[in-house]
Amino acid sequence: MLLHFVQGLYIVAGVLFILSLAGLSKQDTARMGNVAGMVGMVLALGATITHSLWLSSQDPTGRRSVLVTLLLILLVLAIGASIGIPIARKVEMTQMPELIAMLHSFVGMAAVLVGFNSFSEGGDAVHLVEVALGVFIGAYTFTGSIVAYLKLSAKMKSAPLTLPGRNMLNLGAFVVFFVLMVWFVVVGKTPSGLGWALILVIAALAFALGFHMVAAIGGGDMPVVVSMLNSYSGWAAAAAGFMLGNNLLIITGSLVGSSGAILSFIMCRAMNRSFVSVILGGFGSEGGTVLTSAAVEGEHHEIDAASTAQLLWDASSVIITPGYGMAVAKAQYPVADLTARLRAHGVDVKFGVHPVAGRLPGHMNVLLAEAKVPYDIVLEMDEINPDFAHTDVVLVIGANDTVNPAALDDPGSPIAGMPVLEVWNAKQVVVFKRSMATGYAGVQNPLFFKENTAMLFGDAKTRVDDIIAALPAAEPAATGARTAS
Repeated sequence: MLLHFVQGLYIVAGVLFILSLAGLSKQDTARMGNVAGMVGMVLALGATITHSLWLSSQDPTGRRSVLVTLLLILLVLAIGASIGIPIARKVEMTQMPELIAMLHSFVGMAAVLVGFNSFSEGGDAVHLVEVALGVFIGAYTFTGSIVAYLKLSAKMKSAPLTLPGRNMLNLGAFVVFFVLMVWFVVVGKTPSGLGWALILVIAALAFALGFHMVAAIGGGDMPVVVSMLNSYSGWAAAAAGFMLGNNLLIITGSLVGSSGAILSFIMCRAMNRSFVSVILGGFGSEGGTVLTSAAVEGEHHEIDAASTAQLLWDASSVIITPGYGMAVAKAQYPVADLTARLRAHGVDVKFGVHPVAGRLPGHMNVLLAEAKVPYDIVLEMDEINPDFAHTDVVLVIGANDTVNPAALDDPGSPIAGMPVLEVWNAKQVVVFKRSMATGYAGVQNPLFFKENTAMLFGDAKTRVDDIIAALPAAEPAATGARTAS
């Protein structure tokens, strides 16, 4: 009877996880999706703990005490909570991609340890295949996620690691893994020294492969890599579910694995990247360096906060395109205040968000929602691009590569073909930047030197605050002039 109850809770939790994914697909239902996911996880943990205690009570040898099992579970939960809660409370939104990459590594290592433990209990050929795949995927995810974390946090160079014959090395590693897995299945039906040696070699091979394949991908493509590692962590969890005979782990892992793969594919399409090429070989280069003939001739034009305030006050329509620089400066709150002031003045204000703005998909959307920017004025790239030609002023706040016209005009650019926000089609563009340095992909931006572009240098939050302070002193244009514009 108890087992039926546990399985029922697993089914309910699985449904809640599906509802969570559905809710997270839209901003106005994201909170509901988060709540559904949290409730599902509480039910899943409760069912798993109940099942573990029941198994202890049914142990005929008496070696498994229910009290000891409960104390061990509570100890593990306490250790996890003592580590996770402080990290979650102090982590900045700008550090969220690094945190997610690190959490993926935990899932990968958990799959490796589950695989080792599962092998120690023996099993048939199918089970041994599950063990080998689970250990391989988990180990790959572990080191790959560590590298992604190091690159995103600038603790490791973002330049791709280009070993001679790297593609053949990767292919050879997969062939070796397949041979080792077959050998492991043949000799590992009962745990032995050779079986343990093989599974340890499989783990070591996957650790090395995960490091190499992610290190070979440039920093500019790390958002896709983090998304793909999310997918790998899901498949690792599913493999652990098969090894443990846990249906909920299989369901959850499959949901995470498939959704992560779909998201990675969408991001690659948004960046005009080959999905297979990014994962297997990597694009991108050392951040902050000009990689091609994209060095731009010309002079940039500067503007101050007061003049920007006058431009905005006189405009009929304004589009704001945020990027990672806005997140770093924590400028979303004054940007939201500026938006409210302009809308109250009668200015039509919209936001244009590139699919890979920031370091994670949806990063900018979360920041804007956090600052209470209305959902209905935050538009995706495909929706907003036609509006730039009819817009008076565009504010580019901390964005760089996602507004680079070289993606469309320079076939030799590393970001050639990548769809971008076509901000240069507006009457006037104001770019918020700390300096004239290149962006994360290391590509110079011709936008900065166009006649209708002005550079507003300094910290984004400080500059937006200065603009807001200057607004009351800005005289509104005549009504007729505003209508005509």
